[in-house]
Amino acid sequence: MRETVAIIPARGGSKGVLHKNIRLLAGRPLIHYTIHAAQNSRYINRVIVSTDDDKIMDVVIGEGTEVIKRPAEISGDNAPTVDAILHAINQCGIKGLKPEIVVLLQPTSPFRTSSDIDAAVDIFLKNECDSVISVVEADHPPYWNMVVEGPYLQPLLDPESLRMRRQDLPKTYSPNGAIYIASVETLERTHSFYTPKIKPYIMPAERSLDIDSEFDLLFAEAIIKQGAGHD
Repeated sequence: MRETVAIIPARGGSKGVLHKNIRLLAGRPLIHYTIHAAQNSRYINRVIVSTDDDKIMDVVIGEGTEVIKRPAEISGDNAPTVDAILHAINQCGIKGLKPEIVVLLQPTSPFRTSSDIDAAVDIFLKNECDSVISVVEADHPPYWNMVVEGPYLQPLLDPESLRMRRQDLPKTYSPNGAIYIASVETLERTHSFYTPKIKPYIMPAERSLDIDSEFDLLFAEAIIKQGAGHD
């Protein structure tokens, strides 16, 4: 069994929703959904929360996770998430327990399940790839996207695509922010999960909600009240 660690990056700062990562969703802090999904994975050996925020630390202590205090210099709005991941990996190495595989789980994906995590790790282990990223089928073809140039709309891509039916266009997928997997060696070498050989883990739209606004929280509450979305 290869040493596999789940790292949950949870900054205190949030522009759209104040203290988003610990806001209550159906009576539970948002981050707890991700912690429990990771703990129920058959592959993950350790669950680590990386945070710069004392309030988040208080919420996750007692949930059976390790907590790593993130330095201020990699906690700002413009700090890449991978910096927090590499810092956590380094802290693991200092303790003599450096993992082989990292599963990044953002705390804003409450409907991603332990089964999703295991299926994505399966893809990583059983295929020739550098990384695995969870995606959802795009509900609006990017071939129809337009930009404003001067006073007029212009097609972003091939103008002929605007005349094509959705079913005649290639399927496209968007990262849903739920699961990112790579080896420690790859992350240390490339500083990215976006590598030349990425395998997708395709998730359905109903488990792909990424909480980024007050509306998203209300929508998630409605989904839970309908009894859908989570293990």
